[in-house]
Amino acid sequence: MLAPQVLLVSYARLRRSVPRLAMLFALLCTLVLPSTASADVIASGDVPESKIAAPSGPHGADSGIAHAPADGARLAIPRAPKGYNNYDGGWVQFAYPPSVREHVQELIAVSDEYRHELADRLGQSVLDRVVVRIARTPGEMSTLAPKGAPYPKYASGVAYSSLGLILLTIQPPHTGANHNLGEIFRHELAHVALHDAVDGQAIPRWFNEGFAVHISRESPLARLQTLWTASLAGRLMPLRHIDERFPADSESAMLAYAQSADIVRYLIRQQDSYRFQSMISRARSGKGFVRSLETAYGVEMTNLEHEWRQDVAKRYSFWPVLLSGSLIWVGAIGLFFLGWRRRKTRAQATMAKWAVEEAREDAIKMAAAVKASGGRVHIVLRDTEPSVNAPAGVVGAAREKLTGEREIPIVQHDGDWHTLH
Repeated sequence: MLAPQVLLVSYARLRRSVPRLAMLFALLCTLVLPSTASADVIASGDVPESKIAAPSGPHGADSGIAHAPADGARLAIPRAPKGYNNYDGGWVQFAYPPSVREHVQELIAVSDEYRHELADRLGQSVLDRVVVRIARTPGEMSTLAPKGAPYPKYASGVAYSSLGLILLTIQPPHTGANHNLGEIFRHELAHVALHDAVDGQAIPRWFNEGFAVHISRESPLARLQTLWTASLAGRLMPLRHIDERFPADSESAMLAYAQSADIVRYLIRQQDSYRFQSMISRARSGKGFVRSLETAYGVEMTNLEHEWRQDVAKRYSFWPVLLSGSLIWVGAIGLFFLGWRRRKTRAQATMAKWAVEEAREDAIKMAAAVKASGGRVHIVLRDTEPSVNAPAGVVGAAREKLTGEREIPIVQHDGDWHTLH
């Protein structure tokens, strides 16, 4: 009797709202901002890796468990449904309903670029043959799965690495779920590429999922926030705990995936890229993952984890305080006030400049007018009270008040009256 092989579905697609102000403030701090968190699922060996979307709740679903075929059973890629369009890209074949052609074209356009990037990262020739089946709905996607290899109903993407098969759905499993088809495709392709790179050798769960999340660049801001909080509170998980018993609750699962992706980031840094590729090559030859890692990096696994924790503490210890909600609002209000003051000052300076320019133009016009008239102007001295004895028809004649006082003279020029100072 064949013993059943258990498929561990590992990465619940976790959604967490991120305020737009936090994203803006983070960008000002030279951080990269996405708006929601996501998580995905994986398994090792000849069983599917799945990217799943949260069915309910603010943080998404917990990890689920499904069953793979019994040992010895052979999986086979089923035929594409009738009426599906087909695209042959050489190393990759797409099958999809005609109605979703526009979405598929976007994946086709970036597939070669993704493949080259994965090969460069892993230092191996990968993805020689990949079949991508795209459904309109999650229900339709379930009909595309190999017989005897089911996956969670809330999955938005599935990778059968040993078969080189990827299943995707255009519509998310749940209304309002964060569903980025290109991101999901990149994530599942990373699982298949890693399987190819190590030639199907066993690798830890945290490394499998961490690599896919890091390469697909899923929700970096949300993952950073998770690490900030955990680092400040001293809640980072030991890697052996992630491998031995993956967290079931969404909050802990989100931290487990954020940690996994960040450790892969630490391993794959530019200065250590050759070490990373050496580790993959050694693991491919069957020397075991831990031994391959320790040989390539020249340090024991426990010490490497300690170095990573120090790196996290150095990078994230003060950011949670800086990006706390109250400080963000204070900062936003302060930026608004500074902007208002700057605009007001600029407007006042502009008005003063215009006034000076207008006065200069008036003076130039007056000087030109006086020069054109030969220096003669018509000056009128006005009485405070009109004289009843003034000759009729005489306008602008100089008259003296009964009190003997004179008013300020005015000048008539081109039909306009001007006061002399």
